[in-house]
Amino acid sequence: MFRLTTFSVGPYDNNVYVLSDPKSKQALLIDAANDAPRIIKELEGLRVSHILTTHGHADHLQALKPVREQTHAQFTCHVADESMMPIKADHRVEDGERFRFGDYEVVALHTPGHTPGSICFVAAERLFSGDTLFPGGPGNTANPYASFPTIIESIRHKLFTLPDDTEVLPGHGKPTTIGRERPHLDEWIERGW
Repeated sequence: MFRLTTFSVGPYDNNVYVLSDPKSKQALLIDAANDAPRIIKELEGLRVSHILTTHGHADHLQALKPVREQTHAQFTCHVADESMMPIKADHRVEDGERFRFGDYEVVALHTPGHTPGSICFVAAERLFSGDTLFPGGPGNTANPYASFPTIIESIRHKLFTLPDDTEVLPGHGKPTTIGRERPHLDEWIERGW
């Protein structure tokens, strides 16, 4: 199994995820959110090919430039959020695209709603949901880029098709599972509209 390192950084307790293949030392970083020295320390001894960015909100990007300079990893985001980014993307991710690290891979899912270019990543039985899905509901849609109906459609058609035991690892806070969240979709719709 791949190795997963999770830690929280910055004033908004952003989760940073490092996925690595213990054999080859190849790795992916999900969200260079904040505290570049801490992220760089966690990446010691690994070869990071991509910094996968879940969406364009500043709290998920504050360590991006120094981490990219240190690792030479490709900064990867969806084109719909690129205008929100502090630097130009090295790679624009497509829905369904696969990113390999050693013997493992993650699959990108375009899940607009929190922002137009929000992306989630699936690796084995884990979903890295950014700010699209949290324990207890969808991410905040009270921002100029957001759409509540769109985030609900993304969750319904992209995330809730995953198996019940899929662990959901959000951009902030504690994990949950698809099975724990799926029964509440109708409540969220009633609450949100």
